[in-house]
Amino acid sequence: QVQLVESGGDLVQPGGSLRLSCTASGFTFSSYSMYWVRQAPGEGLEWVSVITRAGITITTFADSVKGRFIISRDNVKNTLYLEMNSLKPEDTAVYHCMYEEGWGQGTQVTVSS
Repeated sequence: QVQLVESGGDLVQPGGSLRLSCTASGFTFSSYSMYWVRQAPGEGLEWVSVITRAGITITTFADSVKGRFIISRDNVKNTLYLEMNSLKPEDTAVYHCMYEEGWGQGTQVTVSS
């Protein structure tokens, strides 16, 4: 069955960095664009970034993360990544990877001193 398993979330101080991973199984990972979305406490889903199948085109939706977050993928390892730098308290959220047919449970990122 389809599985998307996120990892790498943690408690980090402002200004710190994290690398999130999302390991996919049960579908042809390389055939789909992949997304990162996040949900802060008490807020709705926010689209963060998308990367196309071959990783050629990347779009960052959230202005607040432009220049700080980098999405990438490894189609051999069936894994999606989100490199997060210069983290701010407002980046605190549950981060989910998703594609057009499903999404994962998410990984918690907390930015606090």
